[in-house]
Amino acid sequence: MPRNEYSSPDYIEIKLKNNYNIGINASNVIELAKKGKKEAHYKIPEKKIPKNKDLPNLILLGTGGTVASRLDYTTGAVIPSFTPGELFSAVPELAEICNLETEIVFELLSENMRPEYWQQLAEKVEKAANSGNDGLVIGHGTDTMGFTGAALTFMLSDLSVPVVLVGSQRSSDRPSSDAALNLINAVTVATSDIAEVVVCMLGSSAHDYGLIHRGTLVRKMHSSVRHTFRTTDDIPLGMIQDRKIKMFKQDYRKRAKTETKAIINFEKKTALIYSYPGMNNEIIDFYTDKGYKGITIAGTGLGHVSTEVYNSIERAIQEGITILMTVQTLHGFTGMNVYSTGRELINMGVIPGRSLLPETGYIKLGWVLGQTSDPIQIKKLLLENIAGEFIDREIPIAFNYDIDQLIKDKKL
Repeated sequence: MPRNEYSSPDYIEIKLKNNYNIGINASNVIELAKKGKKEAHYKIPEKKIPKNKDLPNLILLGTGGTVASRLDYTTGAVIPSFTPGELFSAVPELAEICNLETEIVFELLSENMRPEYWQQLAEKVEKAANSGNDGLVIGHGTDTMGFTGAALTFMLSDLSVPVVLVGSQRSSDRPSSDAALNLINAVTVATSDIAEVVVCMLGSSAHDYGLIHRGTLVRKMHSSVRHTFRTTDDIPLGMIQDRKIKMFKQDYRKRAKTETKAIINFEKKTALIYSYPGMNNEIIDFYTDKGYKGITIAGTGLGHVSTEVYNSIERAIQEGITILMTVQTLHGFTGMNVYSTGRELINMGVIPGRSLLPETGYIKLGWVLGQTSDPIQIKKLLLENIAGEFIDREIPIAFNYDIDQLIKDKKL
C-alpha cells in the first residue's frame, strides 16, 4: 500500500483480500516478489435516486462523521468523504423504503461541532419539516451525537415529523462497517409516527437490530463497539429489526399537523466542568473572569464539589452566573439535600439538575440562557420537563439493561 505521511519507516503495509490492513516489520521480510497490480478506486459513484409515488418522502442531511467517511491513504486516518448521494449508491435498499432527497450541510468530524452548527441544522429541519416532507435523517459523527440530539430536541418546537440522527462506528469502506444497517434502520424510523428527535444505532453485540433513543437521554457509552449508544436511567423508546419497529414506550410525541418552529437562541458562553479531587478556585474563576453566563457541573456522588471551590462558586453566582449541578455517575439523580455539601451548594444558589446527563444539562442551560436573562425564569425553565429530559423515577432494569434478555423474559 502507499505509505502515508504518518507511517512508520520500519513497516510495510499490506491490504488483505478482506479489506483489512496489516503491517509487517521490514526487518522480518526475507523476500519480496511482485505478483501483480490492482488499481484502487476509493470514490463511490453517485447514482440518481429513484422516485416511487407510493413511498414516503425523506431528506437525508449530511454533516460528516464516520457514517460518511472513508480511509484517507495520505494520512492513514478516517476522513469525511462520502456525499449523501454516494451513501445512497452504497445502500440501494434505501430505495425500497423511501424517496430520498439528500443535502450536505457540513463536512466535518463531530468533535468539531459547535452551537452555531446546531442552530443551522435546526433551521434546516424547520424548513424541511414545513415543506411537506415525511421525515428527516441526519448523518452525524458518533462522538458528539448525544450533544446534537439534545440541542435539536430543545431547539425544535412543535415538531411534526421524525428527526433521526444516525452514524456508524466503522467507516463505510471497512467490511465490519455498521453504516449500511444503521442507515436502513434510520430511514425506516423516519417513516414512523415518532415526531421527536431520536438517535437510531445498533443495539446488540450481534448487530442484528437497532435501538431508538430519545435525544435528551442518550449517550455514547463505549469508544469502539458498534452498539455503543444507550438510553440512561430508562429503556429506549423502541427497537427496529428487519425494517419492523417495536415500541417499548408510548409516551412519545406523535406526528401532528403542526408548524415546526426552530427556537435557536443559545448562550455560547456556557461551560461544562467535571468536579475532581484537587480542583481549585482557578477553574471556576476563569469562566467568571471571561464573562460566562452559565456553568454546568458534573458533580461527584449526588452532586457534590470540593469545599475548596466554594469561594469561586459564590463569586460566580453573585456575578450573575447560573450554575446547574448534574452527576458524573450518569445513572441516578442529584440528591443535594442528603449531605451537608449539597445543602450548602443549594443555599449558595446552585440548581440541582435532577436526572439530567451532564451533556444534556450543558445543552439545556445554554438553550435556556438563550431564551431569558431573568433568574426566576431561568430556574423555572431549567426545572421544567421540556422535552423528556427528566424521568420521574429510575427504572430498576434501566441501569444495566439487556434488550435481548428483557425480550426473552417478556418484560418488553
